[in-house]
Amino acid sequence: MIKIGTIGYNYSHGKEFVMDRPNGPGCWLFLLIKTPALFTINGVLQEVKENSFIIFSPDTPCIYKAQGDIYTDDWFYFGIDEGDEEYFKALEIPINTIVHLGSIDELSHIMHIMTFEHYSADTLLEEIEAGYLNIMFMKISRIIKSKTYVLSSAFVEKNTLLTRLRTRIFNDPDEIGDIDSMANELNMSRSGFQHLYKKLFGTSVISDVISGRLERAKRLLSSTKLTIEEIAVRCGYSSSYCFMRQFKDKVGKTPSEYRNSI
Repeated sequence: MIKIGTIGYNYSHGKEFVMDRPNGPGCWLFLLIKTPALFTINGVLQEVKENSFIIFSPDTPCIYKAQGDIYTDDWFYFGIDEGDEEYFKALEIPINTIVHLGSIDELSHIMHIMTFEHYSADTLLEEIEAGYLNIMFMKISRIIKSKTYVLSSAFVEKNTLLTRLRTRIFNDPDEIGDIDSMANELNMSRSGFQHLYKKLFGTSVISDVISGRLERAKRLLSSTKLTIEEIAVRCGYSSSYCFMRQFKDKVGKTPSEYRNSI
C-alpha cells in the first residue's frame, strides 16, 4: 500500500532555490512541476516544461532548481510495500522520468484535497488518502496511454456550462433554442459545441433535445389534461404536427394512443 509521509501543495521558491540530492531523496518522491525548471537526473541535465511530473525512486541522484525567477510544485514523499512498483508498471507510469502532461489543473486540485486531508488527522484518513492517490495515478496513466492532456480550466468551465445546459434540455425543453443559439450561449462555434457535447455525454445534443422533449411530453400526457397542441408548445415543438410525427416515430404510438394506454 502506498502511504504518504509528508505532502505539500503549491510550494514556491525564488530563483536561488536548489534541491540537491546526490544520493537520492531517501524515499519515494512525487513532484507535480508547475513552472519551467532545470533537473539533473543521474547526472543528465534536462530542461523541464511547466505542467510536468516525475516520480523519483529513493536512491536516484537528482538536482532540481528554478529555470526562471520562481520554482513552484506540488509534492509528496511516500513509502511503498513490496509489489507496489508493479502497480506503476501496470499503469505504464515511468519512474525517474520527466513526463510533460499539458494542463495539470485537475491533478493539482486533487493534490490540494489530499494535502488538506493529510493534515486534518480525521477518521479514515489512510483510506481516503489511498483513494485519492489511486484516482490521481489512474488519471496520469490515462493521459500517458491516450497521449491527451488533463482537462484544462477552460474545459472544466465548459463542462460545467454544458452540464447545466443538459439539465435545462431535460427540465425545460420549451426554453431550448436551436444548435446555433445554444452554441452562441456558450461562446462556441457550432461544430465545436456539438463535438464537445458528444465527447462529454456520449450522445449528440440533437438526440438529447429529442429525448428531453419526449420525456416531458410523456409526463404531461400521463399527468395532465392538456391538449395535444398545448403539450407540443410546452415541449418546444413549432407545431402539433411535428410533435405528433416525432412522438409516433420514437415512441411507437401517437400521443393520444399513449395517453389512453396509461
